[in-house]
Amino acid sequence: MFGLFKRNPVKQLRVQYDSKLEQAMHAQRKGDIKGYAELTSESENIWQQIVLAERQKSA
Repeated sequence: MFGLFKRNPVKQLRVQYDSKLEQAMHAQRKGDIKGYAELTSESENIWQQIVLAERQKSA
């Protein structure tokens, strides 16, 4: 019954993931390759968290 009020962590992680990818795209367009690489790495880490959270949710 109280599960209605729980926040969905996967949804929040997807928002963070999309934001990082967008920041990485802008960095790449500006020519900041080092910043692009760092932001892409951070987004990959967030994606791994999403995958783990979805596995735990389905199990």
